[in-house]
Amino acid sequence: MMREHDSRVRLAASDARSWLLVNATAGASFDFDDAHRSPADQVILDLEDAVDPGNKPSARLAVAAWLSPQNAAWVRINAASTPFWEEDLEVLAGHLGLAGVVLAKAETAKEVVDTVQRLGTATPVIPLIESAVGIELAVSIATVPGVARLAFGSGDYRRDTGTANDNLAMAYPRSRLVIASRIGGLPGPIDGPTVGSSHPQLREQAAVSVALGMTGKLCLDLEQPRVINECMSPSPSDVAWALEFLADFERGGRVIRDGSDKPRLARAETISERAARFGVAAG
Repeated sequence: MMREHDSRVRLAASDARSWLLVNATAGASFDFDDAHRSPADQVILDLEDAVDPGNKPSARLAVAAWLSPQNAAWVRINAASTPFWEEDLEVLAGHLGLAGVVLAKAETAKEVVDTVQRLGTATPVIPLIESAVGIELAVSIATVPGVARLAFGSGDYRRDTGTANDNLAMAYPRSRLVIASRIGGLPGPIDGPTVGSSHPQLREQAAVSVALGMTGKLCLDLEQPRVINECMSPSPSDVAWALEFLADFERGGRVIRDGSDKPRLARAETISERAARFGVAAG
């Protein structure tokens, strides 16, 4: 079983599984306060694709007015290739409630460097990689100082490349981000969202993400975070196996017995650490 989530205490960005996107336009289906009370590990206030260009100034001001030390959140800002990028940064840089920035449509290391410099190095940045160019240059983006994690804009990637919404077709860009994250010394990347409210579909897609090495997922509604948190945590049976393996290894004097011990030990330690972090008990 997993312990109940306290919405006032968010997991660190490095550990966060569910990242809830919130439309910053007034009158959206749920608002900032709803998101803040949700079980999402992290909240992202969205100034980019969810906001019509004519509404961006008012949405930007609404985000800045809501953010505070008590209402900390990430903000998805507009792409560096747009005039909105500079306007977003002028309003947000140095804001006490700004947990970090998600940079939309990140394609080059320079765009990320420029964003980090405008914000100041104390504000982490998550590049949202949404194109063939971004996937190809993911390693250079992952190694920029100030980058906290990588995220995958799967919908825009499909639009850019013509790739089908198929697990096999989408395995390559996801794997590229996992490898780039490993090279950059970052936590596993954040996968794109699942559109729709079907929990079986959400679980299936989250399982694919986990199998490929991704450790987080963007969410689009208030029902998705709880499901994602469960799917991206170790299962109780995995925790039972890990604890049993580690206990057996200790009883044996921590002696390596064959070539499979080191990979199994690493897996058991990872599961044990994540179980403790997420409050998952053996079962």
